Amino acid sequence: QVQLTDSGGGLVAPGDSLRLSCSVFGVPSSPYTVAWFRQGPGKERDHVAAIGWTGGTIYSIDSLTGRFAISRDNAKNMAYLQMNALKPEDTAVYYCAVAVGTNVGTTTSQYPYWGQGTQVTVSS
Repeated sequence: QVQLTDSGGGLVAPGDSLRLSCSVFGVPSSPYTVAWFRQGPGKERDHVAAIGWTGGTIYSIDSLTGRFAISRDNAKNMAYLQMNALKPEDTAVYYCAVAVGTNVGTTTSQYPYWGQGTQVTVSS
């Protein structure tokens, strides 16, 4: 059974940093892709970033360029989202997701496995 545990969210002030973690357990085979999505209040779930097995990355939101960075540690079955210079508009529930294979997808339908979400609130 696949289990994803995402953590690291919290309440921070604008300009602060957070690092989200995603623990991956039970994926039926490797390689697999890990992605982060976020869902703000009253909004759809949007793709933030994804990383393939060998480290290739894709970011979907231009405003995150230079502020967010996705990474992974295959030996530890972990993935991370480093978020710097946080803004109030980054407030959302952040979800990690996994898809078996090498395709680094950007849509929710491409990811069958999901974490429970971790709340990030950026407010002064």
